[in-house]
Amino acid sequence: MVMESLNFFKGYGKVNPLPEDQSPYQQKSTASKRLILIISFSSILFFTLILALALAVLTRESNTEPDEFPSLSSSNSAESIKTVCGVTQNPSSCFTSISSLNISTKPDPEVIFKLSLKVSITELKQLSSLFTSSHDVNSQAGLRDCVSQLDDSLGKLNDSLLAMEVGPGEKMLTLEKVKDIQTWISAAMTDQDTCIDGLEEMGSVLPDEIKAKMERSKDFMSISLAIIAKMETLLEKFDLKMH
Repeated sequence: MVMESLNFFKGYGKVNPLPEDQSPYQQKSTASKRLILIISFSSILFFTLILALALAVLTRESNTEPDEFPSLSSSNSAESIKTVCGVTQNPSSCFTSISSLNISTKPDPEVIFKLSLKVSITELKQLSSLFTSSHDVNSQAGLRDCVSQLDDSLGKLNDSLLAMEVGPGEKMLTLEKVKDIQTWISAAMTDQDTCIDGLEEMGSVLPDEIKAKMERSKDFMSISLAIIAKMETLLEKFDLKMH
């Protein structure tokens, strides 16, 4: 019994010996090598990701076509519209109406003028429909005259818009076209004035809705007229020329 106790205490505190082929130094060296491998793999992965991102950016830049009008990028299209509307008597109304439209191209003065024409045409159509639907018996003759004059006015605006329809790469406006369009818009505004004068001579009292719509229509046509009258100057501001 005493011998067994002595043997027990002799074995207490002993640690199992390391395998013959792995000393403490070798064990530490193996752990270090694993750490180095992990760090190396992480570094390679990191630099691979950086390289991939750099290549993606370069590829995107190389595939991007240069702006047709470098100074008219989408980021400053609002400024372009403000510049053009600045030549009108009502810049705020001009900017609000044109900027609310869906602009699918970079807005230069020609494009902005074309959009102003579309606004004028829309307003004139709405005005004409009010005259057509009016049932004022005492003003039927004057209303019929107005509908005819407004139709004529609408035809002149449509002619102006049609004159700007060109093929790819062609300029919408020439000096000759500008003069024609100025004449057509001025005549369209005169048609509206003739309509109002005729109704006043007959003693007709226009409803407030029609009066407001008439003034609105004239305002938008005057905006278009102001832009086309200053077209050559506006093109110069955008480093463009008229052909």
